[in-house]
Formats: sequence, structure tokens, C-alpha cells
Amino acid sequence: MSPMSLQTVPSTPSTPSTPSIRYSIDVIQEEARQLVEKGVVSRQQPIYVLCQYIPAREWVCVECELELCDFLLRDRIGDLIGSEEWEND
Repeated sequence: MSPMSLQTVPSTPSTPSTPSIRYSIDVIQEEARQLVEKGVVSRQQPIYVLCQYIPAREWVCVECELELCDFLLRDRIGDLIGSEEWEND
């Protein structure tokens, strides 16, 4: 699986070591949508199963973004990705 797209936030004087990484909710949703479409995960599984597909050192960034957007790790992936769109309806 391809790594998620990252947005880097420049270091501030108070954190001179490395830039912090931030995942946007759109990137997280798209990655989850792709995993569902491939059949790797189910819409009914909790969001926390996505941690198996994201590097552990980056998972905390994903958790923070989910929290900012009012998602709980026990919420369903289907809630995160929203309704499916069908092309030939």
C-alpha cells in the first residue's frame, strides 16, 4: 500500500529538531476509502483498525487529526468515509 500524503509543518524556534507531520482529514478519509474499495477493511470495522496500515510513529498524528474532527477510534470506518457514490445508478 502506498504511504499517505503528508503535510509538513515547519519547525518553530521552540521545536528546532524536526518538522512535525500533520495528516489532513481528507487524506485519512481517502486512504480509508481506498482500503475499503480494495476489500482490505470493512466499513463496519472501527477506525482504529487503520493503525495496521499506517506507520506507528505517524499514527499519533492521525489520531490527533481524527480527534480534532470529532471522530473516536471506536467509530466505524463508514462514518469516517461517509456515503458511497455510485457512478451508474
